This record gives sequence, structure tokens and C-alpha cells, in this order.
Amino acid sequence: MRLGIGIGWRPEIADAVAALPGIDWVEAVAENICTGHPPEALMRLRELGVTVVPHGVSLGLGGADRPDPGRLADLAARATLLGAPLVTEHIAFVRGGGPLTASPRLEAGHLLPVPRTWDALDVLCENVRIAQDSLPVPLALENIAALISWPDEEMTEGQFLAELVERTGVRLLIDVANLHTNHVNRGEDPVKALDELPVEAIAYVHVAGGVQKDGVWHDTHAHPVTRPVLDILTALRSRVDPPGVLLERDDDFPPAAELAGELTTIRATLEAAAASSGDGGARPETVRPETVRPEAARPGTVRPGTVRPERTAAPVVGARDRSAVAQTALLSALVAGTPAPEGFDHRRLGVQSRALASKRAGVVAKVAPELPEILGDGYRRAFVDYARTHPMTDGYRRDAVDFAEQLLIDGLPADNAARRRLTRWWQQCVDPRPPRRSVRLVRAARAALVGK
Repeated sequence: MRLGIGIGWRPEIADAVAALPGIDWVEAVAENICTGHPPEALMRLRELGVTVVPHGVSLGLGGADRPDPGRLADLAARATLLGAPLVTEHIAFVRGGGPLTASPRLEAGHLLPVPRTWDALDVLCENVRIAQDSLPVPLALENIAALISWPDEEMTEGQFLAELVERTGVRLLIDVANLHTNHVNRGEDPVKALDELPVEAIAYVHVAGGVQKDGVWHDTHAHPVTRPVLDILTALRSRVDPPGVLLERDDDFPPAAELAGELTTIRATLEAAAASSGDGGARPETVRPETVRPEAARPGTVRPGTVRPERTAAPVVGARDRSAVAQTALLSALVAGTPAPEGFDHRRLGVQSRALASKRAGVVAKVAPELPEILGDGYRRAFVDYARTHPMTDGYRRDAVDFAEQLLIDGLPADNAARRRLTRWWQQCVDPRPPRRSVRLVRAARAALVGK
């Protein structure tokens, strides 16, 4: 269906979004919508005929585990509640450890890239099919931004996405800001990616801003859209007329007039590209470079457009095991301080690790605003220090409580009044009594074991 021009709906800008002219649709983070008590402002938009698309961030379809049935049921329920024409998620993994590796479960709190290998593709495709069978509407998947690259990748991003679409029929959500991020951080050519991916499978497009820091580009969704991102949007529009284009903004929200200005710029970019292409952006046939699987893994050369042979269950099981080990090792290095896996850029891993800790600190501050209020200017430094050796295992709310508990175990904060306030907050969240010495020792030992 034609979606038109849209904007990411966030509670902080609900009033601004409702007043913006020319908004055809909105996208809302699925996990932020409670089906029992959906946001009234979002439902008012829905009643006015504005299309709402739920955008998931926690399925981890690129992960080694099969998709969690509960998360899939929740996403399906949100799609039904909103009368959504489709739902979207990401090509990423977000957790590691667990039964497949007989190790503690780890949460990234962020979207991490899957390697563009045949093993990873086999796992992803099976997970996508499971998700498609569980959802009441079509699924579209987004390419993500990354600070790090996996060693020994076997395909480009465009080839990987083309294979995914061919095997599963899934739609694509192409984020042109992420293509720019991967150009800066990993040297990948966004024009080549557009040439190789199946543009006819695009459901809609994301446009967002970012910033360069520590020698890499951070896809922040908290800064204005830059000219290089708009240039990639132009290149995409010269190839295809996307059904929808959406502006994402997740933080540091500007005045409504600035949001309206960015939307105007996006419209003008699309119109100029359409006029320059002369054919409305339609491309009758997409010809992509072939992707040849190594003979040891998949005999023969498979031409584009042909049906690939069915994969048997056993190889996918093996691919899951291998993916689980590799993803857990990477995630542990990023969030638990374990040694970096072989072949990764250590400096980039350090940048990614710091970025994950900083994001955790920001989200925890929103989930538990009492903590930065109690700790003042020392909150962020204290949390980042904590995050270096305490990986997240059970969501941001639990993360906030565990952080407060660790501070109390360490006798912090030093200010007595602040420590008493933190103790009362912790008690209200967890237990009427502060942790006893024996409990502290057991938890400290457990934390040390997880960190190994």
C-alpha cells in the first residue's frame, strides 16, 4: 500500500506530530505500546485515519535462538490493535548466551549486526519464516547501522538482503541513514548496496540524523538529517518510488517548526529525484550480481532469480550452534569485558562498548528518573563504571534496580542523605530491607562469575 510521508511517533512529540501538516502515517516503537492501555494520543491519530505501523526492536531475528513466542504474540496483538497494514523489525541480534551456549543470558540493549555469511543467513531465514507464520500482517525488515564489522564475511549487504528476500519473500525497510553510517564506519558503498538489493521489495524508507564522534558515525536519531543521507535518498528514489518515507527522531527533540522543515526537505528531495529520473523512479527489472556459495557449503553456482535448494534441518541446527557461540563471544566482549574475539578491530570494539554503556545510562535515566535526580551530576559516570563489569540480563528496569543495589553494596553514594534516598527507592522497587551481607556476597560472586 502507499503510505506517503510519515514521522516516527514518540510520546515526547505527540502534540507536535498531531499538529504537523501533511503527515500521512506514523511509526511507533512496538514495545512502548501496551495493548491494555495504548497511548491516547496515538489512538486519537488512528481514529482520525492516520495509519500507524508498529516497529519492533526486541525480537532479535538475527540471533541464534528461535524467536520468542511471547514477543511474537505481543507484536501480533499490537498490529491488530492498531489495524496496521504491516509490522517491521530489524536484521540484528540483541541478546546472547543461554541454553545454546550453556552460559548466562546477556542483553545488548542495542541492535547488533549479524555477519553476512551463509550460516547467519540460514538462521535468519528460518527465524523470519517463524515470525511470518505468527503475525497477522506482512513483515518488513530493516538494515541496521553498525560500528563494527565481522571478519570473513561472504556477501555484501545488498547480496545478503537479496538472498533474504528471495528465500522468504519478506519486505524491506531500507534506512538510508544506516547506509550512510555503514559507508563512514565500514567503507561500504551505499550506491553499490542500492544496485544489489531488490528495491522492488521495499515497503518503506527511514531517514534520520546522526553525528561523527570518536572517528566513527553514530546513528543517533537525535540530530538533523545531513546532506549525505539526503543524497542516498535521492539515489534510491532514482531507482524506485518507495511506498513510504519516514523521518525518525528519538531524542533531543527540536521545536515542531524544525521537524516540519525536515519533512519539507525530504519531500523536496523526493520530488527533485523523481523529476531528474524522468521515469518516476520505476525500474522494470533488477539485475543483481550473483552470490556464489562456497562449494564446500553449497555445491555449484546458483544464478540470480532461480529457486535455491531447500535447506535440511540439520545444517540449520549446526548454523544455530555456531552462531550462538560467535554472537555470545562478541556480546560478552562488548558488555562484560571479556577478551575480544579473533579478527575484530579492538579499537572499534572499544568504541562500540562505550556507546552501549552510554545508551544504557540514557535509557535507565528515562526508565528510573529518580536515579539521576538522587545522584546528580555523578549519575552517568557511576553508571558507565558499573556497566563495564555488569552486563544487562533482564531489561532496563531490572538494570536500574541492580545498579542501585550495587551502589548500596559499595557504600555509595558518599553523601548520607543521598544514600538514604537511594535506599528508600531501592526498597520500594525490590524489598523492604537493604540486602544483607550474605546476600551481597552471593550476588557479588555471581556477578564475578558472569564477568568471566
